[in-house]
Amino acid sequence: MAEQRGDERGGERGTGGAREYGREAGEPRRRSARPEEAHAWEDLVAAARRTVADGLVVGTSGNVSVRVGDTVLVTPSGVPYDRLTPDDVTGVGLDGRQVLGTLVPTSELPMHLAVYRTTGARAVVHTHAVHATAVSTLVSELPLIHYMAAALGGPVRVAPYATYGTDELAENMLRALDGRSGCLLRNHGTVTHGTTLDQAYDRTAQLEWMCRLWLTASSVPGQAPSLLSREQLAEVEERLRGYGQRG
Repeated sequence: MAEQRGDERGGERGTGGAREYGREAGEPRRRSARPEEAHAWEDLVAAARRTVADGLVVGTSGNVSVRVGDTVLVTPSGVPYDRLTPDDVTGVGLDGRQVLGTLVPTSELPMHLAVYRTTGARAVVHTHAVHATAVSTLVSELPLIHYMAAALGGPVRVAPYATYGTDELAENMLRALDGRSGCLLRNHGTVTHGTTLDQAYDRTAQLEWMCRLWLTASSVPGQAPSLLSREQLAEVEERLRGYGQRG
């Protein structure tokens, strides 16, 4: 959740200060991005910009990451997405040690790494989508307003609140994600993951849409929306296993 910390590019290159473009004095320069990492970075930046265009984040809030081998490419902290260039590629190992770039990684790095360490995810999207965040303040689980909850593995849970960027938040998120590919973070936003960046992003969009749907239906005076049963959702989960094109 790169929490509006301002542009953390650090001092100008070649100034000789304590930090040079995010690099500690005396710290060895990190390796160059491999071709597959450079390509993944382009896709990551495009997805990050899309979160702004689609209204899922404001400014530099939210963050996106992609795993390439044992390297996690991640949006940097506090840098507007429209200013990111191919030279700004930022990557860390699964242990959190920075191996690519000099920009400071997102402050929500613990959440991203927690997902990669415990699941087979290859991409993670975190947003502050307004309808989803609103729902996170009202319930402990998104009511079964639509069968697309099955695409996220079942009823979407809300992780208890914890300060952004902390291990506590990452742990709360993992419990809410158990058996799921998406969850809400109380008073905060959304987290989804997938085997591809497109899949993780689509799950974010579906989650925000379901939250908007529930809020809209719940706002009608004197009416309560009908909800699906767990049995009905299970039927959809079975059908989704054969959904889409084969071959």
